[in-house]
Amino acid sequence: MSSTPAGHDLLTEARSRGATRERAREAIGLQISIFAFVLAALVALPVFRLQSAPIAGPDSLGQFAALMSAVTAIVVFVLGRVIAADPARRDRLGVLDIVDIAAFAFAHAMIALLGWTLAATIVEAGLIGAAVFPVPVLMLAGAAAALTAYVTYYSATHLDLQLLATVLAVFLVLGVLASMLTASDPQWWKENLSALGMTDDLSARAFNLTLIVAGILVTTLARYATKGIPTPHPRGAASVRTCLVIVGIFLGLVGVFPVDEHFALHTGVASGMVVAYAVLIIAVRWWVPGVSRTFLLVGYVFTLLILLLAVFFAVGYYTLTAVELVAGTVVFTWIILFIRTADALKRDAGRGLAD
Repeated sequence: MSSTPAGHDLLTEARSRGATRERAREAIGLQISIFAFVLAALVALPVFRLQSAPIAGPDSLGQFAALMSAVTAIVVFVLGRVIAADPARRDRLGVLDIVDIAAFAFAHAMIALLGWTLAATIVEAGLIGAAVFPVPVLMLAGAAAALTAYVTYYSATHLDLQLLATVLAVFLVLGVLASMLTASDPQWWKENLSALGMTDDLSARAFNLTLIVAGILVTTLARYATKGIPTPHPRGAASVRTCLVIVGIFLGLVGVFPVDEHFALHTGVASGMVVAYAVLIIAVRWWVPGVSRTFLLVGYVFTLLILLLAVFFAVGYYTLTAVELVAGTVVFTWIILFIRTADALKRDAGRGLAD
């Protein structure tokens, strides 16, 4: 059936409104970035007192840029979600909505904090003994805050499943990597991955907090990814959502209960997370028949890989840390792939309805 002139006009008008709104968002994003640049430079002025500063380490440009960018990310993300809110929505934000926004704002802040810290450390390693002159200190501090503001604002105003999955992956990698690099015990890896959260130092708290926030992000993604997913199974979407939510909750509880203080609880929730993942791998072909055979095969290969690593650990060939690192990477890679697959299924279903 061909579109009527009236229908064509309505479609053109809707696209025009969307383009206008996108241009307005872009303009606002640039304005926020400029404001962040000026504010960060002004704050850096009394902090460094127009003196040279080291690239990384205590009282350095890298440290200041990382902290300023983290604060910027939180403020800009919340502001971006307010700007991106549906104007037709009349319902107030619920508790889960507020928790979701807080968790993703914190994730963006941690990505900015750890990202700029890592960048400064790498640059310093290539410029040993170098210092940053006073004026470049102000400019670079402002530039870091401005870039963080722009990227965070874009993320907040264009938040979809694929972008959410990317944020989760980057947040987890940077959080765990930072905990490894700053661990007070350099031999932590001889025990297990959970040893990163056993001490009372900042590194352990960062590791446990990373797991808690990552658990919240997984539950958030579980709700959004399974909402409206096309499946003929009457309880398919709900079953997938339940398994993913269990994985997210148990992941957060792994951070809540450090292994040295709550061994039984820590081991129990970690094992429960693996069981929920295994159930999901096996049953997803019936719960969501639309997923591709390639995706199902990837899940089976991942599961066999985890079992093989467990055997290697049992015979003493692998350390527990190596098994946990690889297994954790495999599990979250599969979750991210599933989120992207679910998003593709919903997009295809939407195009089918439009046709």
